[in-house]
Amino acid sequence: MKNLYNQSDVEGIISRLEKLAPDAERKWGKMSVAQMLAHLNANMETSLGLIFPKRAFMGRILGRFIFNGYLKGKSPMKNAPTIVEYKIIDERDFEKERTKAIKLIKSFYENGPEKCSDYPHPFFGKLSPEECAFLHWMHADYHLGQFSS
Repeated sequence: MKNLYNQSDVEGIISRLEKLAPDAERKWGKMSVAQMLAHLNANMETSLGLIFPKRAFMGRILGRFIFNGYLKGKSPMKNAPTIVEYKIIDERDFEKERTKAIKLIKSFYENGPEKCSDYPHPFFGKLSPEECAFLHWMHADYHLGQFSS
């Protein structure tokens, strides 16, 4: 299972981020490429213990069930709603967000499982460090695919 504690998986995501263009057209969804990067960054900041969003009500009900589907190979739904804490509606600077994304991913990898925050994910709830590493890889892969990278 790919994850952000595996060096080759980290290098693959970073390579795709470096190839991403500021004018990349999305295949689905509403976010611009810069908003998508800011969205990935907010998610990563939770696992790094930098932000602490509240648990979503629907996440308390469905979060673990949906996450277990991901562990079994189910792909995220296109156009699935985003919890408010990770919804980016303002315009963002592409280069700033991309640089930040690469920095956060490297930091997550270098910190290792020992420093992964045990703060619950706002939708999926309590995750082990390994589950966080899988989730972040899958989430980045999903959104980079949204923009053909």
